[in-house]
Amino acid sequence: MALGYLFGGGVGTEPHGIELYQAYPVMRDLYARIAEWSELTVGQLLDEDLPKEVEERQGVGSVREAALALAVHDILAEHDLHPAVLGGLSLGAMTASTLSGALERRALIEMLAHSRTVTPPPADAPVQGMALAFVPAGTEITALTGDRPGVHLSGDFGPTADGAAAIMMLSGERAALEALAAELPPGLVTPLPDRPIAAHSPLRGYFRAFMAPYIDAMSFGAPELPLASCLDRKLLVTGEDVRDLFHRNATDPISVVDVYTGMKEQGVRLGLVMGGSIPDGILRFPFPVVHVDRPEHIEQVLTTVYELGIEITEGRSAR
Repeated sequence: MALGYLFGGGVGTEPHGIELYQAYPVMRDLYARIAEWSELTVGQLLDEDLPKEVEERQGVGSVREAALALAVHDILAEHDLHPAVLGGLSLGAMTASTLSGALERRALIEMLAHSRTVTPPPADAPVQGMALAFVPAGTEITALTGDRPGVHLSGDFGPTADGAAAIMMLSGERAALEALAAELPPGLVTPLPDRPIAAHSPLRGYFRAFMAPYIDAMSFGAPELPLASCLDRKLLVTGEDVRDLFHRNATDPISVVDVYTGMKEQGVRLGLVMGGSIPDGILRFPFPVVHVDRPEHIEQVLTTVYELGIEITEGRSAR
């Protein structure tokens, strides 16, 4: 039975990992390197307020989230735990690609830091936004959204833990999302007030175009571990597969279902959800999962691995 690492996406507003940073020297060493690569301070990586400007906030927050995910990996590696299979959503997919050996850590961090410098859309462009849709079991998302201009299905998080609904992410024009929410029964569609970017939708085309030359110049290799895609139900097996994911990530919808299905097909029987970007207890997974973003979770992981008899593989060191 294999151990899988699953990395969430998105940029949270609340800092995570402070207790881990205080407890583990390996994390403090890593953060010192990431601070140098990103030209940020350790405080910015750890717990200082994110910038106000939207694109800079997104870029700095992305470095922060990736740093925590890499740190959790390294802490577990110190306990001789290594993944047999990797997968992730959005930013997490890029972190998972790095830990698979497809690119160097420094290259990932420098790319994320570079994303802070994107020119935002014109002032007269539609204001962007995101929303969560809680789709009752047995109902198609299109029954709620129809073919509404300005609304795009941008993410599939699969069924809730109780199976009562599926959680979908919608992105697009904020006014269109708010109008949709107002027309439906309360609770079906909830706009997210702190998400001013229409992630994984065509509205991020300007960001994809800005990042394209940088990604084209990056060096990607074939993953050394099975790497489940969040954009298609397949494994990424070549360096060009990984480059394609990096290009498409900004504008294409993501699916945690595709990730965990691919991981299960590779024999994963225990998943570790790395960092704090996927809330604990909300989603249904096809295998047991342990969420890891606090020191007490490390002991929980070790106990669960032992109890389930999970096979521990010899790890690679992605530095």
